[in-house]
Amino acid sequence: MAGILYLVGTPIGNLGDISPRCVEVLSSVDFVAAEDTRVSIKILNHLGIKKQLVSYYEHNQAESGPKIMERLMAGESCALVTDAGMPAISDPGEGLVDLCVKAGIRVVCIPGPCAAVSALALSGLPTGRFTFEGFLPVNKKQRGEQLDELKAEKRTMIFYEAPHKLKATLNDMLTVWGDRELSISRELTKLHEETVRTTLAAACEYYAANEPKGEFVLVVRGAEETEHVISMDEALELVRTLQKEGKSLKDAVKRVASDHGLSKNELYDMAIK
Repeated sequence: MAGILYLVGTPIGNLGDISPRCVEVLSSVDFVAAEDTRVSIKILNHLGIKKQLVSYYEHNQAESGPKIMERLMAGESCALVTDAGMPAISDPGEGLVDLCVKAGIRVVCIPGPCAAVSALALSGLPTGRFTFEGFLPVNKKQRGEQLDELKAEKRTMIFYEAPHKLKATLNDMLTVWGDRELSISRELTKLHEETVRTTLAAACEYYAANEPKGEFVLVVRGAEETEHVISMDEALELVRTLQKEGKSLKDAVKRVASDHGLSKNELYDMAIK
């Protein structure tokens, strides 16, 4: 019988955020697959847990993934952890999950802290609908193309960014999108945690004079809703439809003009003609 792959969410900074269930699973599995074993060993030592650690990260997943799968197929259980937060979210762990799903191996999620959701909650921007975009491309041309694709996105957008790329990303956002409301969170749950609610233009100006420090989450307001301005021909069609429904010409014109911000007199004159 095949084992189980556990996706274990670990703290994004504060070790006090480790859940009892996280501890229970890390204590019970046969081995732990980690993005960086040097980071994960600190968590295990903090918890007093001794487990075999195997490396699984972006540049060795093609080699390490099948080896982990062999052990899972043989009945062993594995906890997959990333450096911080939820495995498989903007993380090579998604590849291992895909292998397990295709092989029929059970995957169980042990929820934990998530920088993207935490920053969104802190942002003060609309949270009803949002899109997580992770890290933008390093290449300037590719980054510009992706930002251009998102120009009309109306949902709140969440991005991760490294300190050495922050200034370029903010400047490109301002160039492609124009000025927008923005929330910048850094070092979430850590000693120097900070969330600043500002605009793209103000952020570009600030970081031009202040070197970025820490890992950042950017939460940007989506594009404004734009109303469709109808033509007079479309307005006349609406007037005719209302007349067929029993409205008088005067009432139909008044209704359409009011609904679409048109001149009542001009629409009435065209309707008569």
